[in-house]
Amino acid sequence: MTTTETRPAPAPASGRNGRGPVTPVRAGRRRLPGLALGLAAAVALFAVMIMVSLAIGTKELSITEVWTGVVQPDDSYASVVVETRIPRTVLGVVAGASLAVAGVLIQGITRNPLGDPGLLGVNAGASAAIVTGMAFFGLGAAPVWVAIPGAFAAVAVVYVVGSGRGGASPLRLVLAGAVVNAVLVAYIEAVALTNPSTFDTYRFWVIGSLSGRGFDVIAAVLPVAVAGLLLTVILLPGLNALALGDETAHALGAPTTVIRIGGAAGATMLSAAATAACGPIAFVGLAVPHIVRPFVGTDHRWLVPYCAALGPVLLLGADVIGRVVARPGELMVGVVIAFIGAPMLMLTVRRLKGSA
Repeated sequence: MTTTETRPAPAPASGRNGRGPVTPVRAGRRRLPGLALGLAAAVALFAVMIMVSLAIGTKELSITEVWTGVVQPDDSYASVVVETRIPRTVLGVVAGASLAVAGVLIQGITRNPLGDPGLLGVNAGASAAIVTGMAFFGLGAAPVWVAIPGAFAAVAVVYVVGSGRGGASPLRLVLAGAVVNAVLVAYIEAVALTNPSTFDTYRFWVIGSLSGRGFDVIAAVLPVAVAGLLLTVILLPGLNALALGDETAHALGAPTTVIRIGGAAGATMLSAAATAACGPIAFVGLAVPHIVRPFVGTDHRWLVPYCAALGPVLLLGADVIGRVVARPGELMVGVVIAFIGAPMLMLTVRRLKGSA
């Protein structure tokens, strides 16, 4: 008779000094020093890019000249630094951080790796409101107070159209966003092309630029952007649960519908503020999360601050490039971002295809 030897199951792997099994939580804690160091490096890069944005332009200034222009209002550098470059740089920080974090939110609530702020109709809604105000109400510029409500209205329509009996699913939101975007783009083209004066004003705004905006524009959009960031911070645990899938999130007790509505509201606040101030700027919300995610992972508690630091780096870097390559004129930041973002999008699609 042949006997079968029964071997005991192997014991779970122990951590250091035999303190028990290695758990994902403990493994995540081991990454904390590296993540914190990386975030410090991102913040340092962010600070360097601010100084570069203040110093480089059609007229280059040293750090000493920039500081002199700030502390001495009567100095010859004050008009260049205080009236032009500081508002431009501050707006680049606000818009870059807002667009990058909005991209994280939209990719999180739709679980679409190619999601960006335009996916929910934010850009199209703001543009439609601007065109309507200029064509039918005699507004001679692109006022912030018109663009922000237009963006919110477009997202509300997307959410209503994308909601069915089971609530707003990621697929329904994406399809509804595509439909609403198509309708609004057709409306914008029809109105702009039949009103030449409106088209002349609108075509400069729609390219996307940081130039020509003062502190009044920043003051108008900053409260909306801050509110969106605060809402994002509140939603961080729910976004991590949602990343595991709806069934797992439900099992963990996460209210998926509330998280999606809150995420859509936060993304709308952030991207509406940036779009109203600068015009539609593509690829920042799409590219920055994909740049950060391989280093940080899918934990939104780290993903959001990394993107908030590196979004302005990308936007200000593109703005500086636009000032340098076309001296004594400049390329608008929306054009430069398009040249940078298009290759990033192609690389992202290839990577996603390879991992499928």
